[in-house]
Amino acid sequence: MTMPLRRTRGIRLALTGALLAGLTLLTTAGPALADDPSASASPAGDEAGPTEAGTTFRTATALKQGRSGTAQASAGDYLYWVFPADAGQRPTVEATVKLPESAARRGTSTWQVDVYDGLRRRQACMYGHQSRKAAADAATVELSCVLRPVRAWSEPWANDPLPGSYYIRLTVVDLPAADLGLPVDVEVKTSIKELGGGHDGGGALAEPLVPGVSVASAGETDDTSASGAPRTLATGEPEDGWASGWWTDRWLWTVGGGVLAALAAVFGYSLTRGRGRPAHVPPGT
Repeated sequence: MTMPLRRTRGIRLALTGALLAGLTLLTTAGPALADDPSASASPAGDEAGPTEAGTTFRTATALKQGRSGTAQASAGDYLYWVFPADAGQRPTVEATVKLPESAARRGTSTWQVDVYDGLRRRQACMYGHQSRKAAADAATVELSCVLRPVRAWSEPWANDPLPGSYYIRLTVVDLPAADLGLPVDVEVKTSIKELGGGHDGGGALAEPLVPGVSVASAGETDDTSASGAPRTLATGEPEDGWASGWWTDRWLWTVGGGVLAALAAVFGYSLTRGRGRPAHVPPGT
């Protein structure tokens, strides 16, 4: 009786340890991927950003993920940039406006940064300083907007962020008339945080919301597809393409859940099967 009892206790301890290890792996795998600095933002590299901005949606200057752009403009201008964002990403837009000398200004000004998706729907900011007032003696004003996570698919009536192009519009919304036209220096920067498969919506768009994607798709012929030339869009796309690859961290949750379920079944069976036939009871009775 001593050896079977010790063996049963050893099995129970091993199963308990495996169960705890599985729970630890399952609960830490997701945050580890989401908080990995290498996955939070695209590499900036050494490539210089653009030094001008567009004045309309159609002429918006393209920005790459994680890159910054600068522009010299006049107070009162509407400045536009565009950058790509894919499903499972949470974009952040930051803008810094260097104001003219305080002696040349007549009063306070209010600056605002807005972000629009590929359908030109204004997207609300989760948090940040989307609009700020600059005092008459302020040298700079800093704005920021953290968008909601981009979803792979959404209901037609919803205003959820979807994969595609995102437009940045920067302008002054309140300014003394005498200060219109004063020169300003502007810098904008985009950053991307990868959130992983926890924000997958169970569907996907046929094409990202990028201007010209439908025309490019319709224009692809057998000759161009046979040549193997990549399709280039005016507003660019993420470094690794749109929704590239089949991998998502939901696989970890699926596999981990299956392993935990199997361990729980074995552990439960070991607890409920009993100790078998007592040694003093002969077989067949």
